[in-house]
Amino acid sequence: MTSSLDLQSSSPSSPQDVATARRIEHHTAEVVIVGAGILGSAIAVTFARQGRSVLLLEQSLRQPDRIVGEFLQPGGVEALEDLGLRECLNGIDAIVENGYVVEYYGDPVQIPYPLNSVRTGKKAEGRSFHHGRFVQKLREAALREPNITTIETKVTGLVRDQTSGQVLGVECTTSGEPDYYFASLTIMADGCMSKFRREFINKAPVAKSKFWGMELIDAQLPNQHHGCVVLSENAPVLLYQIGTRETRVLVDVPDSLPSASVANGGIKGHLRNVVLPTLPASIQPSFTAALDRGHLRSMPNSWLPPTVNRTPGIILLGDALNMRHPLTGGGMTVALNDVLILRNLLGPKAVPDLGNTKLVLRQMRSFHWQRKNLTSVINILAQALYSLFAANGKPPLRHRTDDYLQVPDQQLKALQLGCFRYFQLGGNCVDGPSGLIAGIIRQPFVLFYHFFAVALLAIWIYIRKQSIWMLPLTLLQSVSVFWKACVVIFPFIGSELQT
Repeated sequence: MTSSLDLQSSSPSSPQDVATARRIEHHTAEVVIVGAGILGSAIAVTFARQGRSVLLLEQSLRQPDRIVGEFLQPGGVEALEDLGLRECLNGIDAIVENGYVVEYYGDPVQIPYPLNSVRTGKKAEGRSFHHGRFVQKLREAALREPNITTIETKVTGLVRDQTSGQVLGVECTTSGEPDYYFASLTIMADGCMSKFRREFINKAPVAKSKFWGMELIDAQLPNQHHGCVVLSENAPVLLYQIGTRETRVLVDVPDSLPSASVANGGIKGHLRNVVLPTLPASIQPSFTAALDRGHLRSMPNSWLPPTVNRTPGIILLGDALNMRHPLTGGGMTVALNDVLILRNLLGPKAVPDLGNTKLVLRQMRSFHWQRKNLTSVINILAQALYSLFAANGKPPLRHRTDDYLQVPDQQLKALQLGCFRYFQLGGNCVDGPSGLIAGIIRQPFVLFYHFFAVALLAIWIYIRKQSIWMLPLTLLQSVSVFWKACVVIFPFIGSELQT
């Protein structure tokens, strides 16, 4: 299936007509983009509006149905507007999001987004929606661009120069027949399950848990227009509206969790026996109804630090390049801001000829570091916050069939309490962290400041709970809490400094 503007004549005369003919008849363009998802569609439109000739390849142009990629932070909404794609949020029943509510053992604290003084001076706003509807709007925007030809085809391999190793294009199967598409630059945006990643990145994604998702109908969230994070003895639960009547619930389930074993009723048993009693009372009826309907789906919560693109002729972007835990909903914000950066770095003024592979690779090294102010914040925050919010250790070595919980990590539990009490202080203790989550505060040192402020508050809370004659042990335990904070965050900082 091929979608593009029809050729105006059999012998095209304008440069645009010539490029269109080359895409349709000769399968050749300046850019081949594999994957018409969030990033693929957005960057296709961006390059096309710069006058580039673009081939956009997608295995299935049917509306996708996923349980993640549904929460766009304010920083992502702003990037969408800067790209001229703001209208893609219209007509999809998107919900305005004004922040979060964190429920800590039934005790809630509100975390609103701060004022966006840099952009508007108004409260920042995010959006949540059905993932597939948003993707289809982006694809429609791509279909309207005369410099893009969109093709439904399955990419099966890469075409390389046998001497230099440069990627020249892709091998496909279209309607059951072998096919080929060529370009000066191939962009691989084929998502978290990318089958080409291993050829260019020597790191494999790490997933220690899954999000199990359901769609709730007419759920009553604690605060309208706010995502809700539920903390208890279990791993975190995330809830947010995706439509007027629909609410997404995502339950984090660590690998090898005893309560989700077959003996305990599997994942349904875990959700009904362990998770359900910890949810706000207003959520429980719709959660039970969704569980009875049984439409459960899961996605791995993967971590993959970014790597510099080094292979001539191809670049990896989006989840194929970099992933973080979806707890903070930062993936689409990262993707759209990456497109903004590449609009300048790979634009016609900076790179007149995308076939100049040395220049493209030099620009991609710049891209790796230019994106750090935002992406390092979102990547590190997602992983560190998940470590605190999950706050569980390894499963017990021996357990009965009624053992539902993992053995808690007491230092992480102390940090988790410190984090909640920090939010309760309000002021900058809320505005700072929420601005980081929103993607509008793009300063890694602000993240480090708040993280270690949480650690110090956790230590202070712990010390105040202890008797004076326990002071030596208390001091030792305080050091262990601070050490745990370092163990949590510094590996993620280190991963961001690598190339």
